[in-house]
Amino acid sequence: MKRTNDGGARRIVVISTGGTIASRWQGTGYAADASGDDVLATAPLPEGVTVEVVDLFNVNSSRMTAAHQLALLRTVHETLADPGVDGVVITHGTDTLEETAFLLDLHHADPRPVVLTGAQRPFGTGDGDGPGNLYDALQVASTVRDLGVLVVFDGRVHAARGTVKTQTLAADAFSDPSAARLGRVGFSRVDIARRPRRPEPLPLPAAARTASPGDPGAARLPRVDIVTHHSGGDTVLLEAALAAGARGIVLEATGAGNATPEIVEAVADAVARGVLVAVTTRVPAGPLAEIYTGGGAVDLVAAGALLTGTLRAAQARIAVLAALLAEGEHSGTDSAVADSTGAEATEAGTSATGPARSAALLRRLLDGPVRDEPATAADVNGPAALTALTASGPAVTARA
Repeated sequence: MKRTNDGGARRIVVISTGGTIASRWQGTGYAADASGDDVLATAPLPEGVTVEVVDLFNVNSSRMTAAHQLALLRTVHETLADPGVDGVVITHGTDTLEETAFLLDLHHADPRPVVLTGAQRPFGTGDGDGPGNLYDALQVASTVRDLGVLVVFDGRVHAARGTVKTQTLAADAFSDPSAARLGRVGFSRVDIARRPRRPEPLPLPAAARTASPGDPGAARLPRVDIVTHHSGGDTVLLEAALAAGARGIVLEATGAGNATPEIVEAVADAVARGVLVAVTTRVPAGPLAEIYTGGGAVDLVAAGALLTGTLRAAQARIAVLAALLAEGEHSGTDSAVADSTGAEATEAGTSATGPARSAALLRRLLDGPVRDEPATAADVNGPAALTALTASGPAVTARA
């Protein structure tokens, strides 16, 4: 489906993946079944925007798999290979939107925006928030540049990194508990206050080129599990994850990154077997910190685990997966990844191959912001584009 507003200035591709924004009543509950064309038909178009729809798949996002996410990553890269495309909007379920957005952002090196949105209320309901969110996402995608992958929801613009679902049902579903939002959108204005913090983007992994959701013959992707610590917690679930073949584990610890001596020992054994271990926290906001011993973050780091900064479990798992997918890819554009991670591994006094390379890359993805500065008008859209938009289309401002 293609919809055109008379201005015709910006060409946006909408990739539909399902979720609540596409969900209709099935007799006992809601499930995603509305097409991208159906979803788009509910929303007005911003002035000067042309929209094309790609129906990629249609699933409730709680059923999202790494194969779905990698197929979406490939589709985004294929879409942006067309220089005539000005931006991409992805409609997605809210349950796992934070994971998909972060995976896309880790591999997004293009200045054109990729914007994820969705809904908290189902398709076709009288008070549905999907049409407004989609309109806002289209407006942002047709306006900004060089901000990476964004989440636009309930009039707010968020960076992919750090943004998580913080409300199960409320319209204002997303926020970064450890940082301010990037900006706002509304009344034909996009206001961007700052640029997001992002590591150097990764190239498209080989697994994304062949990912096929639901194909039983597809190559198996690395298993990465999340294990939560709690009072009285032991090593049973961590050991079960290893027995199931996990190549990466995210330990959701207590406080600023603390567990027990027994868990530290299990982590050390896992790292010795070449498993990537990242430590996050079940606390909603704030960074991890090496403060406590006796099974705390001091000991976990000494055992070879990596602290995730302000990333929480779901996005930390995506970082581990991305590091594993990049392992062993050293040709073409992947040479930059090989060079940088190899240098980090060498500085650490370890081999620049295999697990050491993956650990060095994971450290960069967890630590990796390359900038955190106030946005300027030029950052948002470039002087010429900014002038054109403010003169004859949606207004764009940037506030320091």
